[in-house]
This record gives sequence, structure tokens and C-alpha cells, in this order.
Amino acid sequence: MTDTTGFDWRSYLLRWSEEWVDSRADEEERPEGRWLGFPGASEERIVAMEKRLGRRMPPSYRAFLKVSDGWWRAGGFVWLLAGTADAHWHDDAYGFASKFAQYLDEDAGPGERREAEIWRTGLRLDVESDAVHVLMDPEDADEDGEWAVYTWAGWRAAPPVRYANFLEFMRDMHREFHLLRAAGETDGGPVFVNETTRTLDARVEQARLEALRGDWERALKALDEAKEYGRPRAAGLGDQVRGLLGNGSTVRFQGLVTDPRYAPDLLPPLIAAHAAHSQRDAAPPFGLAGADDAMAATVRALLDQMWKGTYRHTAPGPFGEAVDRARELARWGDGDGAWRTLMGAVPRWEPLGPDHLAPLGWLADPLLGPLLTPERGRELLSIPRGGQSGRVPAPAPAADPGGLAWLAEPAPGNHLTSYRFVLVEGAEPEELPGLLSDGDAVLSEPLSLREARMRQRPRQRAFAPWEERALVAVGRAGPGWSFAFDGEPFPFDGRPIVSPVAGAGPGVRAVVVWGGLKVIGRSPFFHLSVTEGGVERYAFTYEDGAVRRSGRIPEALDPDHHFGDAKDAADVAGAKAAEGALLAAVAGEFGVGLPRHALTRGRLHTFTTRAWTLPANGAGAYAVARIR
Repeated sequence: MTDTTGFDWRSYLLRWSEEWVDSRADEEERPEGRWLGFPGASEERIVAMEKRLGRRMPPSYRAFLKVSDGWWRAGGFVWLLAGTADAHWHDDAYGFASKFAQYLDEDAGPGERREAEIWRTGLRLDVESDAVHVLMDPEDADEDGEWAVYTWAGWRAAPPVRYANFLEFMRDMHREFHLLRAAGETDGGPVFVNETTRTLDARVEQARLEALRGDWERALKALDEAKEYGRPRAAGLGDQVRGLLGNGSTVRFQGLVTDPRYAPDLLPPLIAAHAAHSQRDAAPPFGLAGADDAMAATVRALLDQMWKGTYRHTAPGPFGEAVDRARELARWGDGDGAWRTLMGAVPRWEPLGPDHLAPLGWLADPLLGPLLTPERGRELLSIPRGGQSGRVPAPAPAADPGGLAWLAEPAPGNHLTSYRFVLVEGAEPEELPGLLSDGDAVLSEPLSLREARMRQRPRQRAFAPWEERALVAVGRAGPGWSFAFDGEPFPFDGRPIVSPVAGAGPGVRAVVVWGGLKVIGRSPFFHLSVTEGGVERYAFTYEDGAVRRSGRIPEALDPDHHFGDAKDAADVAGAKAAEGALLAAVAGEFGVGLPRHALTRGRLHTFTTRAWTLPANGAGAYAVARIR
């Protein structure tokens, strides 16, 4: 809350007046004495006003009136602000109360209802304006007796703007005046330099250094304040911080993105955010309309790469080398390793110019961009870089929990109702198509599972639906292990499951897991099988409270040990608990895990496997036992 007590209105308004006068062209009319206000109102005059209105005025407005009984040019659209003689109750003069009320529903909160009532209860302060209404509402007061101020203009197509008190309103009008004058300067108007601009520009430069030292929160606060006044550099610098906080769709890198020095790193994430939410024939992103021919050609080329998924980020120096290593790790699912690789190189990152605050081009890379989380963005911003020194932050928490139990746990981004995967020991991820398909499968470029499914749909008729083929993402599951994962399998219908790693050569061990909810009855099921050299060593399938099993199952994985308490097929909670424990046991038995972040938010290579179940008339080699 703004402290309105003791505010020096005279100095503040004098400075505002002088800035306004000095910003006008010589031929424009200027007020006498370089003063936008009026003589101050006496206490008697203010008391008479309060008697006329039937209310004591709030402290900040009273203090203002004693310095200036009204004000010319509040912001860019209020030409005359009321003093003691002109302020009067609005009394819903234009019928706005009912117009606002008709848009309220039963769930409307107090703030929304206040927006309708202010037209009945508010004190009108706008005397002359560009259809901008200014009201001070005694029914919206704080413990200090300050009244909230509301402004509204129909041409803004936005709800009323609320200020906690009159001082906050006037400060924002001063900022609006600066913002409009700064925009006029960039359009060829007179140079706009004064005490306020010089002070803010010095703060921008200080904020730039603080950001490079890792004090990004303090820097962003100063940059945002300067941005509200329209100071050059502030928006472009602040957007670099916001881009790493996960606000990529709102940043523009104003004043920097079309600079040839910075475009190689700032243009790709801007284009990637645009391509993700637009059609291929869409216009260039806002802020690039005035780009020269060379920049326009670069934008078109980048848009094409983003839509095709072929963009690959590169960077100079040690950070660029780390980018290459991180891409290879992320390519096979090691997102945490990729992130640590990038962070290890941030202190040696080389800015492309003095206004370059952090590496951002990697955000557009289809493999590296998904690594960003809010916690990771804050970590990167907190690392001293660009030749500056400071305190090294603690690493951000790992994005992957490790192991396999997360598959059975509800969590943000994990909405799996069923899943299946193969863990293969003794084979690299790129070898899996040869092991799990009929020889005609090849790895796609890295895709999210959603993107891969959309591309697969036109080819689904190439095989019979009963074949239960899987569209899988592949990567590394641990030292010596690879995985092939399907997060949206065909609904399990009870047919016997066969390992898709049939015919694997000597030295290849494969673990097949299929779990989740059945298509009929939505009851839990779980399957595990282990093969060595293409020969099944043991397997079991839990379904409807019964277990089909074969071979000698290790004690740690014995279904009787895990599903023994789920005697009733209707005990869904018990079966789900057993599922999580069994997944943890599988991870411990083989020393494996699946990368949750890469599978739910990232991009991996994909291909389609051979069938996972026998045909409807197929025979199985299982013994069936009912758990008692």
C-alpha cells in the first residue's frame, strides 16, 4: 500500500509541470509560469466543498488540493481534473451502473460488483477528457480514510482500473504522460530528457549489471518501473528475464530483437512462440513488421524451421559446446543431465552485446526448450555471468523423480490411465527398432508423444487393429539399459501378452511391463515378463484379482507378495498401491528408471513396434492361480 502521509505534492507537481512544458514543441501553447495546476485551495474552501458533498475528502486528495485546486493534463487523456468547485457525485449520470450490472453472474465477486456500483456512489473528478471517466469511491475506503480511484474508457475495451488512492492514480497519470512522450520521441518527436528520465535510465543501467550478477528479482523490479515510463532498453532487458521465467508467449524483446547483434539469440524464441500458436500463413510476430529485407528473410526461414521441427540452436564459445552435449543427453531422455550440463557453462557464457542478459536461443530448440521449468529459469538467472561475479545459487530440484513408481502416482503432467514399456539391457536406444519391430521401423526425429500420434494416424490402417502395436518413445533407462515407452496403449482386453522383443540375440535381456486400467470394467491390471536372448524366463499378469504366471519369479517381484492384500477384484485402491510398490521393485531389481519430464513434456525419438498380444485365437502358456 502506498504511504500517502507526508508526500511532497508541491515538488512532485512542479517537476511534472516542467517536464510537460519542456516536452512541447515551441509553437504549442504553454501555460504561464510553467505550471499545469491552479492556486492551492484554502482550508475554508476545502471544508466548504466537503459540506456541499456531505463527506470529508480522503487525505491524499485533500493534500493535493492545498497545493493545486485542480490539474491540467493528467496523463494523456484527462485534460482537466476537478478541484473543489468542479468535483461532484456522478449519480450514474449515463446509466453505466445497469450496463455493468447486466454482465454480472451469480458468481461475481465483490470487486466485479463494485465496478457496477461506483457509478452510483463515486465522486466524479474528470471535467474534460477523451471520454475517460475518473471516479473516487467513498464506499471503497481503507483504514486511513483513503478512497479508491477508478478510471474507465469504453474505447479501451477493458474493465475499470482501480487505484488504492488518489496519490497512486496521479503517479500512474505521470507515468502515462512519460510513456506517451517517450513513444513520440521514437516517432521523430522532440528529445525527451529531464530529471526523471535521467534517473530512470541510470537505474536501468544498474539493473542490467544486477541481472548479470544474478540479482534478477531486484533488477526486474527496476526494469519494470522504467518500462512503465517508456524508457528505452527497459522492455527489451526485462523481457529477457521474463522469457526465462516461462513467459515466452508475452515477451517481445523490444528494441533488441531486430538488432543484428542480438537477433541470433533473441529472435528464435520469439519466432518459436509465434509458430506454436499460429497457422503457417500467419503474419510475422508483433514487433517485427518493420524489419528490413534481410531480417524478414531470416524470420521466414526460422518460421519454416519451427513448423518443421528442424531448428537446432547453436551458440559461440563454451556455452555453445555445452548446448551440443546437452542436446545429445536430452535426445535420449536425460533431461536432468542436460540441464546440469547447460548450467555448468552459464558462468562462461558470452553475451552478444552489452544489453544481452542471458542465453535464450536454446528455448526454441525442440529438445532443449522443454527442459525449462520455473525453478530452472530462476536458477539460470541467479548464476553470475557475462564477466560479473556474485553468489552461486543452489541447483534447482531435479525434474525427474527417478525409478518407475511415478507411473502410478497422480501428478501435474502425468495423467496416465495405462502405460506399457520395454526395458532392454545390452542395446543402445537406436538399436531398438531392429529388436522390437519386424525390421521396417526407423526412429523418427525427436517428437512429443502427442506429435508422434498425430503423424501416425494416417498410417494406422497399415496393420490390423488386433495386433496391438505400440507407438513408443525411446531413450536410456540407466547404465546399460534402453527403454521404449507407450503412454497411450491400446486398451488391455485380457488377451495373453507376448514380449515384443522376440528373437533377440544372446546377451540381450528385456523387461516388459504393461499396467493401468482395463478397457472393460476399468479394473486395474499389471503384466511383467523378463526374457534373456529372446527366451522368456518368467512372467505374470494380474487381472480381476487373479494371477497368471510362468517361470521362477524373484521374490522381490513375486505378485503374491505385492497383490496378496488385493484379494477382491473390486479392491481398486489396494491394486493401485500394489502397482506402485511393484514398479518400485522393478526399478530396484534392474537398476532402471524412466524420465518423467522427457516423456510428459519433452521430445524423444519414436517408432512403432510389433504386436504385444496374441490374436484372439492364440494360445498362451500360463498357469492361472487365484490369490487367497
